[in-house]
Amino acid sequence: MDDKLEPGLYIVATPIGNLSDLSPRAALILSRADIIAVEDSRVTAKLLRHIGVKRPMAPYHDHNAEAVRPGLIARMQNEAVALVSDAGTPLISDPGYKLVRDAHIAGVRVTTIPGPSAAVAALTLAGLPTDRFAFFGFLPSKAGARASAIAEAAEFDGTLIFYESGPRLAAALAAMRDGLGARDAAVVREITKTFEETVTGTLAELATRYADAPPPKGEIVVVVGPPGEADAPGEADVDAALREAMSRLSPSRAAAEVAKELGLPKRAIYERAQQLK
Repeated sequence: MDDKLEPGLYIVATPIGNLSDLSPRAALILSRADIIAVEDSRVTAKLLRHIGVKRPMAPYHDHNAEAVRPGLIARMQNEAVALVSDAGTPLISDPGYKLVRDAHIAGVRVTTIPGPSAAVAALTLAGLPTDRFAFFGFLPSKAGARASAIAEAAEFDGTLIFYESGPRLAAALAAMRDGLGARDAAVVREITKTFEETVTGTLAELATRYADAPPPKGEIVVVVGPPGEADAPGEADVDAALREAMSRLSPSRAAAEVAKELGLPKRAIYERAQQLK
C-alpha cells in the first residue's frame, strides 16, 4: 500500500485536553505528512509521541505567519503539509485561515480532518440554547474596548461563546453582566481533562462568584444565553438585596450596587431604595 499522501494542505484538529480524543484519521495524516505546521513544536511533539511517530515540524503562528506562509504554500505543490494548532481545530482564534485562503488561490488541494473544538464542546456542556450561536473569541483586555466588543455581541440574538483566561475571568464576567444584563451563562474550563468543570448561573451570579476568588486555572470558555433566557429578579429579590446593601451603604450606593449585581436599571432601583428607606 502506498503510504504517501497527495500533495496539499491538511487541516488537522487535535485534542483540547485528552490525547485519546485524536481521531484515527487525524493520527494517520500526522504520521504521513511531509511536514507539520505547528504553533508550538513542544506541544505537537508530545502529541506525536502519543501516537508513536516523528515528523518534521515548522513553526507557524501569529509572530511569523507572514514570513513563513509563502514557503509553506510552495511546499504544498509537491508535499503534504499538515496544519495543527496547540489544541482543537485550527483557524479558530489563530492565523490559519490565511494559509487556507492562499492555498486556494494557489490551486492547492485543501482537506480538513475535523475533530475537537473547545467552543462547540463548551456549548454542549452549558445547557443553553444551541439553535443559534456565535463565537467571539477573546475579549479585548482594556476596559473600554472590552465594553465595546460586548455591546457588539449583544446585538446577536442567540447564544454567545467567548474564550477567556483565568486572570481576566472576573473582569470579563463583570463586563458581560454590565453589558448584557440578566442572562443565563456558564463558565466551562479544563474540557476533557481530569478537572473538567462547568459552573452555571446568571451573569450576575457568576460575576459575584469569581469576583474575589483566586483566578481559576486552565483554558476557559464562557457561554452566555440569548436575551430573555434568564428569569428577571422578582420584587422580593430586589427588596432583599436592597435591604442587605442598605445595611452597610447609603441608599444611592446600595442602589448602584444592586442594579449592577442584578443587571437592572439603576434609576428604578434607586427609587425602590427610597421607598424602603
